[in-house]
Amino acid sequence: MNESVWSKSVDMPKFPKLEGDIKTDVLIIGGGMCGILCAYYLGLHGVDYTLVEANRIATGITSNTTAKITSQHGLIYNKLIKSLGVEKARLYLAANENAVKEYQRIAQSIDCDFEFKDAYTYSLSDVTKIEDEISALKVLGFEADFFDELPLPFKIKGAIRFKNQAQFNPLKFIAQISGGLNIYEHTFIRDISAHVAISDNAKITADKIIVATHFPFINTHGAYFIKMYQSRSYVIALENAPQISGMYVDEKQNGMSFRNYKNLLFIGGGDHRTGKNSGGWGELRNFAAKYYPRAKEIAAWATQDCMSLDSIPYIGHYSKNTPYLYVASGFNKWGMSSSMVAASMLCDMVRGIKSPLEALFSPSRSVFTPQLFINGAETIANFIIPTTKRCPHLGCALKWNKFEHTWDCPCHGSRFTENGELIDNPATGGISIEK
Repeated sequence: MNESVWSKSVDMPKFPKLEGDIKTDVLIIGGGMCGILCAYYLGLHGVDYTLVEANRIATGITSNTTAKITSQHGLIYNKLIKSLGVEKARLYLAANENAVKEYQRIAQSIDCDFEFKDAYTYSLSDVTKIEDEISALKVLGFEADFFDELPLPFKIKGAIRFKNQAQFNPLKFIAQISGGLNIYEHTFIRDISAHVAISDNAKITADKIIVATHFPFINTHGAYFIKMYQSRSYVIALENAPQISGMYVDEKQNGMSFRNYKNLLFIGGGDHRTGKNSGGWGELRNFAAKYYPRAKEIAAWATQDCMSLDSIPYIGHYSKNTPYLYVASGFNKWGMSSSMVAASMLCDMVRGIKSPLEALFSPSRSVFTPQLFINGAETIANFIIPTTKRCPHLGCALKWNKFEHTWDCPCHGSRFTENGELIDNPATGGISIEK
């Protein structure tokens, strides 16, 4: 199994398994960055909470991030102004800028390799997209700069720079802030009814429940199975490669990203819908061999991202009919800043404090976008494929991932080992593999 640089470098604290029924004011399900931050802030405000994690904290998607903390989410602001207007675009920018500042505040008192870096989004083919994004940011009152060259081994048409963004070691960060939090590990929640969550060994009664499980696993509310899909991408870490002094990402979803960590260069890319054919790490290794022939690969890993319909996360009430149930998902490859935005919002909401961001991030906002119909068509296509290997989530045909030796669901992104054990949700159990 491939392992990230973070997982190799940090020993995470351990927490007990929940044995027996409990009651709590707020239950948080999921021990990734978002869930841990929710627990951290609720604790600071004196709220009675409990966090449960199915495995070990920060061993899922969070352990495989490239850990860029930025409000620069590709070329999003021109799109937001056109689709939602200036004020909502400004709200989105302010929320994510505040996230960068809040990570800085916390990092001042802990060791997590936090450092400020400028962030760049570049285009290989279309300078107009870059110029339009800079113009949009001027409308929002945010300073961004144009570049026509970068310290990368290829030519670009143009790039946009956000100053004073950041990067860090996410597992060092979580290891530092999780000590003393009320956490139970190895406590897998299989179902939720009104104010009650059920695991194999316990029943948890809670006034309010936050679902921070990456992909929401409850199908009876919210229709997340049609509002999202999962995207898989790959990372390699190289020694003896250049220090590039910034964070760089292609404006195209399937483009490449770059950042340094200490003496290493991370190269990311190879994006594809989970369950679809891919080249795995091949594209990245071919690139490294061509442009950094003296570099040595010391780690390789893959990650998975929940993609929303309109490039905005789903944060707030799980559905209109579940006032006690909250969710944070659909972070669209920007999980670090979005986790902080979500934790801040949900900490206010469960305490009855109105957040000005609720309408912008509402999971119940309009879903009529072209991506909705693509998601629907993908699900239908994989329902009718004749196969015995089906995802227990909603019955889609599973596809064999020859690079990672896993069974992957192209509908909603659940993944299983070659022996059928669950790796990634929204499925809540494994599959039977005939030998």
